[in-house]
Amino acid sequence: MAEEKTVLLTQEAYDKLQKELAWREGDYRDEITERIAAARAEGDLSENGGYQAAREEQGKNEGRVNELIVKLRNAEILKAPKAGIVGNGSLVTLYMAGRAVQYVVGSRDLAVATDYDVISPESPIGQAIMGAKQGEEVSYKAPNGREISVTIKESIPLN
Repeated sequence: MAEEKTVLLTQEAYDKLQKELAWREGDYRDEITERIAAARAEGDLSENGGYQAAREEQGKNEGRVNELIVKLRNAEILKAPKAGIVGNGSLVTLYMAGRAVQYVVGSRDLAVATDYDVISPESPIGQAIMGAKQGEEVSYKAPNGREISVTIKESIPLN
């Protein structure tokens, strides 16, 4: 069995994933089961598109249920760093390519609880800004090989 990775989440993201899991295990699972039963009652299953579609949807739902169970089991609630220091759970304002942009630093799972785009700490830009302080200029190598400079304008805790 593969080693399970810790999933860093804000409390809000954790709560939203728990809510989604409850819905998928409850009402949504029941709805799919009812559609399968109704399609099965129509007769010949080999040519029943509704039955096949409902079974496929059931498989996707169960896959997502399993994914959510693993994420929630391995979740760790973020303790964002102090204001002014970039880390997991920081909302950063960066000045790059002549404009200011805002991102949350952390796993893509944080996206469920924020309207901001998320930067992975493992990405080239994420590695460059992790631990940087407000006002610092850092640089990273883009996938195309270009060196890109970024200034940290602001870093505040997300939670």
